Amino acid sequence: MADTAQLSVDGDGVATVTVDRPDRLNALNVPTLRALRDAVEAAADEDARVLVLTGAGDDAFVAGADIAHMQDMDPQAAHEYAALGHDLAAAVEAFPAPAVAKINGYAFGGGLELALACDLRVASEQAVLGQTEIDLGIIPGWGATQRLPRLVDDETARRLIYFGDRLDATDAYEEGLVGDVVAHDELDEYVADLAADLAAKPATALAAAKEAINQSYETSLDAGLDFERRTWAGLFGSHDQREGMRAFLEDRDPDFE
Repeated sequence: MADTAQLSVDGDGVATVTVDRPDRLNALNVPTLRALRDAVEAAADEDARVLVLTGAGDDAFVAGADIAHMQDMDPQAAHEYAALGHDLAAAVEAFPAPAVAKINGYAFGGGLELALACDLRVASEQAVLGQTEIDLGIIPGWGATQRLPRLVDDETARRLIYFGDRLDATDAYEEGLVGDVVAHDELDEYVADLAADLAAKPATALAAAKEAINQSYETSLDAGLDFERRTWAGLFGSHDQREGMRAFLEDRDPDFE
Protein backbone atom coordinates (compact mmCIF):
# COMPACT_ATOMS: atom_id res chain seq x y z
CA MET A 1 0.00 0.00 0.00
CA ALA A 2 1.09 3.61 -0.53
CA ASP A 3 2.58 5.53 2.36
CA THR A 4 -0.54 7.72 2.55
CA ALA A 5 -2.30 4.99 4.55
CA GLN A 6 -0.82 3.27 7.57
CA LEU A 7 -1.99 0.02 9.17
CA SER A 8 -1.10 -1.20 12.65
CA VAL A 9 -2.57 -4.15 14.55
CA ASP A 10 -2.11 -4.44 18.31
CA GLY A 11 -1.98 -7.55 20.46
CA ASP A 12 -5.72 -7.44 21.14
CA GLY A 13 -6.53 -7.58 17.45
CA VAL A 14 -7.42 -3.88 17.11
CA ALA A 15 -6.43 -2.71 13.62
CA THR A 16 -5.90 1.02 13.17
CA VAL A 17 -5.89 2.48 9.66
CA THR A 18 -4.61 6.05 9.49
CA VAL A 19 -4.96 8.41 6.54
CA ASP A 20 -1.51 9.95 6.41
CA ARG A 21 -1.60 13.18 4.38
CA PRO A 22 -1.57 15.76 7.17
CA ASP A 23 -0.11 18.41 4.87
CA ARG A 24 -3.33 18.15 2.80
CA LEU A 25 -5.63 17.67 5.80
CA ASN A 26 -5.76 13.99 4.83
CA ALA A 27 -7.72 14.72 1.66
CA LEU A 28 -8.40 11.64 -0.44
CA ASN A 29 -6.90 11.34 -3.92
CA VAL A 30 -6.78 8.18 -6.04
CA PRO A 31 -3.54 6.72 -4.58
CA THR A 32 -4.80 7.33 -1.04
CA LEU A 33 -8.19 5.74 -1.74
CA ARG A 34 -6.46 2.67 -3.14
CA ALA A 35 -4.04 2.56 -0.21
CA LEU A 36 -6.90 2.77 2.29
CA ARG A 37 -8.82 0.02 0.53
CA ASP A 38 -5.68 -2.17 0.60
CA ALA A 39 -5.17 -1.39 4.30
CA VAL A 40 -8.75 -2.34 5.17
CA GLU A 41 -8.41 -5.58 3.21
CA ALA A 42 -5.10 -6.32 4.94
CA ALA A 43 -6.74 -5.73 8.34
CA ALA A 44 -9.42 -8.27 7.43
CA ASP A 45 -6.72 -10.74 6.38
CA GLU A 46 -5.17 -10.25 9.83
CA ASP A 47 -8.52 -11.32 11.39
CA ALA A 48 -8.74 -8.00 13.20
CA ARG A 49 -11.41 -7.97 15.88
CA VAL A 50 -11.98 -4.19 15.58
CA LEU A 51 -11.16 -1.66 12.87
CA VAL A 52 -10.37 1.95 13.83
CA LEU A 53 -10.17 4.62 11.13
CA THR A 54 -8.55 7.98 11.81
CA GLY A 55 -6.45 10.74 10.29
CA ALA A 56 -2.87 11.77 10.94
CA GLY A 57 -2.15 14.97 12.82
CA ASP A 58 -4.36 17.09 15.07
CA ASP A 59 -6.32 19.02 12.45
CA ALA A 60 -8.26 16.56 10.32
CA PHE A 61 -9.86 13.15 10.24
CA VAL A 62 -10.35 13.50 6.49
CA ALA A 63 -11.11 16.95 5.11
CA GLY A 64 -12.77 15.43 2.04
CA ALA A 65 -11.85 14.40 -1.45
CA ASP A 66 -8.88 16.17 -3.01
CA ILE A 67 -10.46 19.11 -4.85
CA ALA A 68 -7.31 19.92 -6.77
CA HIS A 69 -7.42 16.36 -8.07
CA MET A 70 -11.12 16.59 -9.00
CA GLN A 71 -11.50 20.00 -10.59
CA ASP A 72 -10.72 19.06 -14.21
CA MET A 73 -12.36 15.62 -14.26
CA ASP A 74 -14.77 14.73 -17.04
CA PRO A 75 -17.84 12.59 -16.19
CA GLN A 76 -16.05 9.31 -16.96
CA ALA A 77 -13.10 10.13 -14.71
CA ALA A 78 -15.51 11.32 -12.02
CA HIS A 79 -17.43 8.04 -12.26
CA GLU A 80 -14.23 6.06 -11.79
CA TYR A 81 -13.25 8.25 -8.83
CA ALA A 82 -16.67 7.76 -7.26
CA ALA A 83 -16.35 4.01 -7.73
CA LEU A 84 -13.11 4.02 -5.71
CA GLY A 85 -14.79 5.91 -2.88
CA HIS A 86 -17.75 3.55 -2.92
CA ASP A 87 -15.43 0.53 -2.92
CA LEU A 88 -13.64 1.85 0.17
CA ALA A 89 -16.86 2.68 2.03
CA ALA A 90 -18.31 -0.72 1.13
CA ALA A 91 -15.19 -2.48 2.41
CA VAL A 92 -15.52 -0.66 5.74
CA GLU A 93 -19.24 -1.34 5.97
CA ALA A 94 -18.75 -5.04 5.18
CA PHE A 95 -15.66 -5.42 7.39
CA PRO A 96 -16.23 -8.59 9.47
CA ALA A 97 -15.85 -6.74 12.78
CA PRO A 98 -17.03 -3.41 14.19
CA ALA A 99 -15.49 -0.35 12.54
CA VAL A 100 -14.96 2.81 14.62
CA ALA A 101 -14.33 6.27 13.19
CA LYS A 102 -11.99 8.24 15.46
CA ILE A 103 -12.82 11.74 14.27
CA ASN A 104 -9.94 13.87 15.44
CA GLY A 105 -10.65 17.00 13.40
CA TYR A 106 -12.30 18.09 10.16
CA ALA A 107 -14.57 15.49 8.56
CA PHE A 108 -16.00 17.05 5.42
CA GLY A 109 -17.44 15.61 2.24
CA GLY A 110 -15.85 12.27 1.49
CA GLY A 111 -14.31 12.24 4.95
CA LEU A 112 -17.71 12.28 6.60
CA GLU A 113 -18.88 9.66 4.11
CA LEU A 114 -16.04 7.41 5.24
CA ALA A 115 -17.13 7.91 8.85
CA LEU A 116 -20.74 7.12 7.89
CA ALA A 117 -19.63 3.72 6.64
CA CYS A 118 -18.34 2.88 10.13
CA ASP A 119 -20.44 1.24 12.82
CA LEU A 120 -19.56 3.77 15.52
CA ARG A 121 -18.30 7.35 15.46
CA VAL A 122 -16.38 9.06 18.27
CA ALA A 123 -15.48 12.73 17.85
CA SER A 124 -12.98 15.01 19.49
CA GLU A 125 -14.61 18.12 20.90
CA GLN A 126 -12.67 20.11 18.29
CA ALA A 127 -14.04 18.08 15.36
CA VAL A 128 -16.19 19.75 12.71
CA LEU A 129 -18.36 17.67 10.39
CA GLY A 130 -20.30 18.39 7.22
CA GLN A 131 -21.43 17.26 3.79
CA THR A 132 -20.01 20.31 2.06
CA GLU A 133 -20.19 19.22 -1.60
CA ILE A 134 -23.08 21.51 -2.60
CA ASP A 135 -20.86 24.60 -2.49
CA LEU A 136 -18.55 22.93 -5.01
CA GLY A 137 -21.40 22.50 -7.45
CA ILE A 138 -21.74 18.76 -6.81
CA ILE A 139 -23.47 16.36 -4.40
CA PRO A 140 -22.04 13.66 -2.13
CA GLY A 141 -20.68 10.87 -4.30
CA TRP A 142 -19.44 8.25 -1.84
CA GLY A 143 -22.63 7.25 -0.10
CA ALA A 144 -23.95 10.13 2.03
CA THR A 145 -27.22 10.52 0.13
CA GLN A 146 -28.02 6.94 1.16
CA ARG A 147 -26.30 6.44 4.51
CA LEU A 148 -26.93 9.83 6.11
CA PRO A 149 -30.76 9.60 6.04
CA ARG A 150 -30.47 6.15 7.62
CA LEU A 151 -28.45 7.58 10.50
CA VAL A 152 -30.23 10.87 11.20
CA ASP A 153 -33.79 11.86 10.34
CA ASP A 154 -34.68 12.62 6.73
CA GLU A 155 -34.99 16.39 7.08
CA THR A 156 -31.71 16.70 8.97
CA ALA A 157 -29.96 14.76 6.22
CA ARG A 158 -31.53 16.93 3.53
CA ARG A 159 -30.56 20.14 5.33
CA LEU A 160 -26.98 18.98 5.78
CA ILE A 161 -26.69 18.05 2.11
CA TYR A 162 -28.70 20.97 0.66
CA PHE A 163 -27.03 23.73 2.69
CA GLY A 164 -23.60 22.20 3.20
CA ASP A 165 -23.67 23.24 6.84
CA ARG A 166 -20.77 22.44 9.14
CA LEU A 167 -21.59 21.06 12.59
CA ASP A 168 -19.34 21.24 15.61
CA ALA A 169 -18.95 18.04 17.59
CA THR A 170 -21.65 18.91 20.13
CA ASP A 171 -24.23 19.68 17.45
CA ALA A 172 -23.24 16.53 15.56
CA TYR A 173 -23.86 14.54 18.73
CA GLU A 174 -27.25 16.16 19.26
CA GLU A 175 -28.23 15.30 15.68
CA GLY A 176 -27.18 11.67 16.19
CA LEU A 177 -24.30 11.92 13.73
CA VAL A 178 -21.75 10.76 16.31
CA GLY A 179 -22.19 8.59 19.37
CA ASP A 180 -19.58 10.16 21.68
CA VAL A 181 -17.77 13.48 22.03
CA VAL A 182 -14.65 13.62 24.21
CA ALA A 183 -11.91 16.10 25.02
CA HIS A 184 -9.33 16.21 22.26
CA ASP A 185 -6.46 15.12 24.50
CA GLU A 186 -8.53 12.16 25.73
CA LEU A 187 -9.63 10.91 22.30
CA ASP A 188 -6.85 8.36 21.79
CA GLU A 189 -7.32 6.77 25.20
CA TYR A 190 -11.11 6.79 24.95
CA VAL A 191 -11.16 5.06 21.56
CA ALA A 192 -8.45 2.62 22.65
CA ASP A 193 -10.57 1.60 25.65
CA LEU A 194 -13.71 1.32 23.51
CA ALA A 195 -11.89 -0.79 20.92
CA ALA A 196 -10.38 -3.03 23.60
CA ASP A 197 -13.86 -3.61 25.05
CA LEU A 198 -15.15 -4.59 21.62
CA ALA A 199 -12.12 -6.81 20.94
CA ALA A 200 -12.86 -8.72 24.15
CA LYS A 201 -16.33 -9.66 22.89
CA PRO A 202 -16.91 -12.91 20.96
CA ALA A 203 -15.77 -12.10 17.42
CA THR A 204 -18.10 -14.53 15.65
CA ALA A 205 -21.16 -13.16 17.42
CA LEU A 206 -20.11 -9.55 16.78
CA ALA A 207 -19.64 -10.29 13.08
CA ALA A 208 -23.06 -11.96 12.99
CA ALA A 209 -24.66 -9.01 14.77
CA LYS A 210 -23.11 -6.54 12.33
CA GLU A 211 -24.27 -8.55 9.33
CA ALA A 212 -27.79 -8.86 10.71
CA ILE A 213 -28.05 -5.13 11.43
CA ASN A 214 -26.76 -4.30 7.95
CA GLN A 215 -29.42 -6.60 6.50
CA SER A 216 -32.10 -4.36 8.00
CA TYR A 217 -31.22 -1.69 5.43
CA GLU A 218 -31.23 -4.10 2.50
CA THR A 219 -34.38 -6.13 2.81
CA SER A 220 -37.95 -6.28 4.08
CA LEU A 221 -38.76 -6.67 7.76
CA ASP A 222 -39.93 -10.26 7.27
CA ALA A 223 -36.77 -11.22 5.36
CA GLY A 224 -34.61 -9.46 7.92
CA LEU A 225 -36.28 -11.26 10.80
CA ASP A 226 -35.77 -14.56 9.01
CA PHE A 227 -32.09 -13.74 8.53
CA GLU A 228 -31.76 -12.87 12.22
CA ARG A 229 -33.45 -16.10 13.28
CA ARG A 230 -31.21 -18.25 11.11
CA THR A 231 -28.07 -16.36 12.14
CA TRP A 232 -28.98 -16.60 15.82
CA ALA A 233 -29.55 -20.35 15.57
CA GLY A 234 -26.31 -20.83 13.66
CA LEU A 235 -24.28 -19.53 16.59
CA PHE A 236 -25.38 -22.42 18.79
CA GLY A 237 -22.76 -25.11 19.15
CA SER A 238 -19.91 -22.63 18.74
CA HIS A 239 -17.20 -22.37 21.38
CA ASP A 240 -18.20 -18.83 22.24
CA GLN A 241 -21.88 -19.67 22.67
CA ARG A 242 -21.15 -22.59 24.94
CA GLU A 243 -18.47 -20.72 26.87
CA GLY A 244 -20.57 -17.57 27.26
CA MET A 245 -23.58 -19.43 28.64
CA ARG A 246 -21.48 -21.71 30.82
CA ALA A 247 -19.64 -18.72 32.27
CA PHE A 248 -22.93 -16.98 33.00
CA LEU A 249 -24.27 -20.01 34.85
CA GLU A 250 -20.98 -20.40 36.73
CA ASP A 251 -20.88 -16.67 37.58
CA ARG A 252 -17.44 -16.05 36.03
CA ASP A 253 -15.94 -14.09 33.17
CA PRO A 254 -16.09 -15.93 29.83
CA ASP A 255 -12.98 -16.95 27.91
CA PHE A 256 -13.94 -16.28 24.30
CA GLU A 257 -11.89 -17.34 21.29
